[in-house]
Amino acid sequence: SFSEEDINNRITSTGKGTGEKGNVTSWTVRESSFSKDNASSAGRTNVPADYIGKLGEDAVAENTDTNFENLQPSKDNELHNGSRQPTFSGKSFNDGKVTLNTKNASLDDLTTNDTDFQFPADNADGSGNAIFSVTSENAYCDISVGKWVHDDSYPLYPPASCPFIDPSFRCMENGRPDSDYMRWRWKPHGCDIPRINGTDFLERLRNKRLVMVGDSLNRNQFESLLCILHEAIPIKSRMFEINGDPITKGQGSYAFKFMDYNCSVEFYRSSFLVEEGTIPINGSTKTREILRLDKIDTYEKNWRNAHIILFNTGHWWTHTKTERGRNYFQEGDHLYKKLNVLVAYKKALRTWARWVDKHVNPEQTQVYFRGYSPSHFWGGQWDSGGQCHEEQKLIFNSTHLSHYPDKMEVVEEVLQQMKIPAKLLNVTRLSDYRKDAHPSIYGYKVPNGGVSQDCSHWCLPGLPDIWNELFYALLLRN
Repeated sequence: SFSEEDINNRITSTGKGTGEKGNVTSWTVRESSFSKDNASSAGRTNVPADYIGKLGEDAVAENTDTNFENLQPSKDNELHNGSRQPTFSGKSFNDGKVTLNTKNASLDDLTTNDTDFQFPADNADGSGNAIFSVTSENAYCDISVGKWVHDDSYPLYPPASCPFIDPSFRCMENGRPDSDYMRWRWKPHGCDIPRINGTDFLERLRNKRLVMVGDSLNRNQFESLLCILHEAIPIKSRMFEINGDPITKGQGSYAFKFMDYNCSVEFYRSSFLVEEGTIPINGSTKTREILRLDKIDTYEKNWRNAHIILFNTGHWWTHTKTERGRNYFQEGDHLYKKLNVLVAYKKALRTWARWVDKHVNPEQTQVYFRGYSPSHFWGGQWDSGGQCHEEQKLIFNSTHLSHYPDKMEVVEEVLQQMKIPAKLLNVTRLSDYRKDAHPSIYGYKVPNGGVSQDCSHWCLPGLPDIWNELFYALLLRN
């Protein structure tokens, strides 16, 4: 038991994320928290046995009986509800989620049988939700939840230094006067992600193929990765596109070879991941475009046998023709007169998931799916006068972000049902803060001299570089 003064000095105890002091007068400690001085450097939090310790900086683990050597709860991991006595054990739990704030820690095999566990305020986002989510199999810091931090050590490569950027994404070279949009890094709550190391990335790709499949937003990220890797190699001529093709908006595929590592980084355009086609209209010579929801893209053989595949689809599902869903979606021989776009999206993703389950060998290939990339048009959409050219500041208040897309909930549902594991690179919310980072009027130049506003894609250097840092972090984790 501790005195009320001692408890109130160290514990916050009312509701998640409130941070209010508790009126706890007595607390019997069974599993206490431990200071960072009582932690190993390995960053694990494995607490399967009984611990009796003192609260705070002088915490000592006594009378332990465990086979796990690495323990790292930080002092911010203090339990703050005096009525709770959590027990950590094994690899199973009752409620499906437990959250702890262990700085710089990777949480492995941490479970609880306490379904009413509460957390201190600094371990919660603005809505009071926990930062670390622990699942029944593995638990890690959720790198998609965090904040943007200004950092003058960015960008990762100098503007105008990379020859592999589509002219539409060369914002500074196209006259954009400000540069602050390049000087932000993403800081997850509760952990740090490493700055991407191009040399290490290439070493991990040695003798392998990395393939990106998706729409022009995936090409946006693909070009970013090429630039990061190009910056890392001393002899630039040792990296080249195998067909000698320059990167343009119209090209559908690229394969870059890195001679010193015997590896390739490739991109294949597939805006929907399923087959696009045409059918005749009423037996005439005229045709109608359709999307075959039950057939994978006809170029899928190009993706096979890669060692790492990053997929995406989402951007084209917001276009007018797709959203209307009239006489556009087909399954088998059935053409839907009208089909809700979200239903169609789920059908297409399930077709993709079946392809992964059938054709991917998990012993050879890692599969990733990048989440939806938000747009920031105001005053209309891309084809109706929408614009974003006056946006030079990112969003700081999360209440001003858009609603989490329904399509992302579909993605998460489909990924959970797959037999072959596919990891989610969730960039949706963190990108929604970045209304400042689009090409706007400094992207595609209209041939007749008009102005085109691109508020969907991203400037390079810029936000897709951070996507690749998160991708790198996932690769290191796996």
